Amino acid sequence: MTNQGLIRKIPELRECKEIIQIEKGFSADKKYIIHTEKNQKRLLRIFDCADMKQKQLEFMVLKKMEENQVACSRPKAIGEVGQHGYMITSYIEGEDAEIEVLKLSEEKQFQVGVEAGEELKKIHRLQVPPQISSWYSRKVIKHQSYMEAYQNCGVQVKNDEKIIRFIKDHMHLMKDRPNVFQHDDYHLSNLIINNGEFAGVIDFNRYDWGDPVHEFLKIGIFSREISIPFCTGQIKGYFSGREPDEGFWRLYSLYLAMCVFSTVVWTLKTIPENLNQMLDKVYTFLEDHNYFEEIVPKWYRREGGY
Repeated sequence: MTNQGLIRKIPELRECKEIIQIEKGFSADKKYIIHTEKNQKRLLRIFDCADMKQKQLEFMVLKKMEENQVACSRPKAIGEVGQHGYMITSYIEGEDAEIEVLKLSEEKQFQVGVEAGEELKKIHRLQVPPQISSWYSRKVIKHQSYMEAYQNCGVQVKNDEKIIRFIKDHMHLMKDRPNVFQHDDYHLSNLIINNGEFAGVIDFNRYDWGDPVHEFLKIGIFSREISIPFCTGQIKGYFSGREPDEGFWRLYSLYLAMCVFSTVVWTLKTIPENLNQMLDKVYTFLEDHNYFEEIVPKWYRREGGY
């Protein structure tokens, strides 16, 4: 059966007028924009039925986000058709912020960042379920696994011993950190701008639970290469215009340092053809911190943020 034939078997979409596939992103889900008979747009994800339990949790998360008035897709329906599962949400009008933000003035880029930071703070209102273990215990286990894989992968990052030492000296900072909902992929590619204005957040499918500071490491890896005013604005917006304290920057640097090794391992496993491109990003943020001799990145200090 074709994808379009499958989609038309979904009860909520039997009368849809148009189906447009979205090719962007690394998700295993197949994504479509659906135009309904009532001239509404919907976002449809098709996935393997084996993932249904996880998708139902994601659906519930979106309901919680709606309760917290987060600017994101609203959950509409979830179910199964044959061997496939589906999730339908509302569609956020606009374009990829990674592209659109550069069409704006630096002042406007900063303001979009402020709004993104304010939205992130609302996302973090959702508290961890009682069955989830501490952030420290889960993160330590995950990091150790990545380190074992890194040491056997055949790729070596320059000055890796210095980075490893920085991590060991700062791991204790993760103890007793807040355990809240994490979007876990919060950067410009997962934000929408519509007519020059911040419109919302997309792609909650990689969500996790843990330290809210961990959410900011995608600034250092991705967003800072596109718009530093946006990144500065996101930090300012999250902290209501105040400067984050030293504790924030030490944790931010720790998570970036840990990300050096997880990035290498993940890239080799998922998109090995992009290894050099990802290493360029790693070396950029390592230079931003002078290999973690400095905890506040150079780009933030240049913006007058610290």
